[in-house]
Amino acid sequence: MKFDRNTVIGFVLLALLFLGMFWFNSKEQNRYLAEKHKTDEIKRIQDSTKRATDSIARFQQLDTLKTPVQVVHTAADSAGFQQALQGTEATTTAENDLIKVVFTNKGGQPKLVELKKFKGPDSSDVKLGATDFDRINYTIAAAQNKTVAVDSLYFSAPEKATAADGSTTVTYRARSAEGKEIVHQFVIHPNNYMVDFTISIDGAQQVIGGNTLNLTWQANAVQQQKDISYERGQSKIGYRFEGNFDNHTAIGGGSKEFKSTVNWVAVKQQFFNYTLLAKNGFSSGNLIWSAPTDSSNIVAQATANMQLPLQNNKAELAFYYGPNDYTTLKQYHNDMEDMVDLGSGMFAFVKYINRFIILPAFNFFSKFTPNYGIAILLLTLLIRLIISPLTYSSYLSGAKMKVLRPEIEQLKVKTGGDQQAMSMEQMKLFREAGVNPLGGCIPALFQVPIFFALYSFFNSNVALRGQGFLWANDLSQYDSIFHIPFSIPLYGDHVSLFTITAVLTSFLISLYSMSMTPDQGNPVMKYMPYFFPFILLFVFNKLPAGLTWYYTVSNLITLGLQFVIQTYIIDHDKILAKMEANRKKPKTKSKWAERMEQMQEQQKQVQQQRKK
Repeated sequence: MKFDRNTVIGFVLLALLFLGMFWFNSKEQNRYLAEKHKTDEIKRIQDSTKRATDSIARFQQLDTLKTPVQVVHTAADSAGFQQALQGTEATTTAENDLIKVVFTNKGGQPKLVELKKFKGPDSSDVKLGATDFDRINYTIAAAQNKTVAVDSLYFSAPEKATAADGSTTVTYRARSAEGKEIVHQFVIHPNNYMVDFTISIDGAQQVIGGNTLNLTWQANAVQQQKDISYERGQSKIGYRFEGNFDNHTAIGGGSKEFKSTVNWVAVKQQFFNYTLLAKNGFSSGNLIWSAPTDSSNIVAQATANMQLPLQNNKAELAFYYGPNDYTTLKQYHNDMEDMVDLGSGMFAFVKYINRFIILPAFNFFSKFTPNYGIAILLLTLLIRLIISPLTYSSYLSGAKMKVLRPEIEQLKVKTGGDQQAMSMEQMKLFREAGVNPLGGCIPALFQVPIFFALYSFFNSNVALRGQGFLWANDLSQYDSIFHIPFSIPLYGDHVSLFTITAVLTSFLISLYSMSMTPDQGNPVMKYMPYFFPFILLFVFNKLPAGLTWYYTVSNLITLGLQFVIQTYIIDHDKILAKMEANRKKPKTKSKWAERMEQMQEQQKQVQQQRKK
């Protein structure tokens, strides 16, 4: 095998960049679990406001109210909303082509939402907001000197109506003995995941003590993917605060205080999100979240305590329970599409590659084939076509290095193993021949952002969820051909065949590439072709099958291009003739080259003095 120092440097840089995001994500999780959680707890205590304290008090009161008590009826029991505290829970259903919402009269709110286009782990429709933790709540005056949580009230039987445009309206009412009324109205629009929610309070001053509703929203995201630890790593808490989107990883928990306008708050898991929106904005509030690390099926949960000014005794809200689909969320024009993680953290810039190139191209190819594996193949061909100039430049640089191999071998003999002298003579040779020593690795580095864009794309593209291809049952999750009865550190408890094909093709590429470049005689470099694919074996094993399938196809294309370009396109005799012509031309050193030679000469002198 033949190796070139610059090529090896390129591989090392690629490996470091390639692993950077995975290492970063792992460190982020460990940091949140170990340290950030503690500091957030301290900060939460120090920065907690009177509103947060009041919210906790309301929760405690809510728990007390839910405890069965022996009621002794008096004349006062019929005052206010006392009678609404007794009743029997009943549900009603409203739906469109995308969702089915089950409402309950207990609290007059959604009990669960089913997504008709998506299946859960049990093969039934995905259910969101279906746990006892999920609720929308606020405190009302049930009677004189007595407050209760609104989800303790049994609203009257719902009024259900269908409009001419196909929308369905469900209205719940709770009346006091004095004629005050609380109305919860929901509107489900055709072909839409967004449900409008209006709270109307007649006599707000008496019912809630003012014109601001202290609303509490609780959301519990449950497992929807087979690898809950991976799903937790992909889950975040998001919000739009003062017109700007922001989010935090759910792992380790945390809190956020809002002192001004908030448009919406959300719990985002890998492919679905629960979002509460205020059409005129929440005036302030706080958000507290956590992500269990135990064996439960809870991915993340959040509690938002928000202040919502009433306008004409009404609060205009909406909730979104649906997929993290970029196109779907973008139509609402409120930055909800930013929850689709097409690039974040140190690689946030790749989201523009996804939004303007990869996602439109994938959607285009998906129109022509129902098989998403084929769509990924076509996407791979397009991406390789776009980067083909870089690919050719890289192979041409490799061909030039191959031509120079005999002269480099002669330099080794001439310098007698003096690495400093060898480096200087080699740079001189490259300059005379007109060869860029970084020509092979720089084009490869430009391809790194594309990989990280695809990493984000395949981890967040809900269209791939449940789509099978070859032996993979779901392209949005890892494929598994064998389950290991124990877990191997960093690897897992399964064998992914697409990971193996990606690793093997990467190994063949490394061998072929290294065989085209000069041997530096360094034993460490000798094993470089084996080192990089070995890392991929551990990195890729939990990644979506769509990504490892893409990488396999891309590697096969690379192998074919290497053979064709090196064998039939690149003329080594012409390259040699051109290099010889470059030698005869007068050379002007760049400032960078002059500095490098000066540094090398100084290092050589220092080494000679040390020897003396």
